[in-house]
Amino acid sequence: MIEQAFTQAGTLGGLFLWSFLASTLIPLSSEVALSAARAMDAAPPLILFAVATSGNVCGAVINWLLGAWCLRFQHKRWFPITAVQMQQAQGRFRRWGAWALLFSWIPLIGDPLTFAAGALRYPLARFLIVVTIGKAARYAAVLWITELVLPIFTAS
Repeated sequence: MIEQAFTQAGTLGGLFLWSFLASTLIPLSSEVALSAARAMDAAPPLILFAVATSGNVCGAVINWLLGAWCLRFQHKRWFPITAVQMQQAQGRFRRWGAWALLFSWIPLIGDPLTFAAGALRYPLARFLIVVTIGKAARYAAVLWITELVLPIFTAS
């Protein structure tokens, strides 16, 4: 009983960490980790969903914080973004920002989107709502597809 609890906690901790890291600039696939945890029956699907979603959202918050932090260097000569480029980016983000953040789960473009949201000082509360909706929808789809496909591979 205790061994099973430790194994489950380790699996859930690993899923959280993997999902967290996958949401930063480290290229990992949290979808595979979630599907594997479900295939191992590591925990009920709702718990796996909550763990993966919270880990991925926490990673997105780190990107937002890094984006907000980097602005302190915008007046340095070496800063790669000019004031004009920043104003243009702010205009585009104001127009599409919230809707674009729904797609923050997409590999290669999602991480820069969350970074840009911080750099452009998109309100953190709104950021959390929109990013959580997008990431949760993705994990719900992953679990649904896993539930459809898993019996094919486990049938004897």
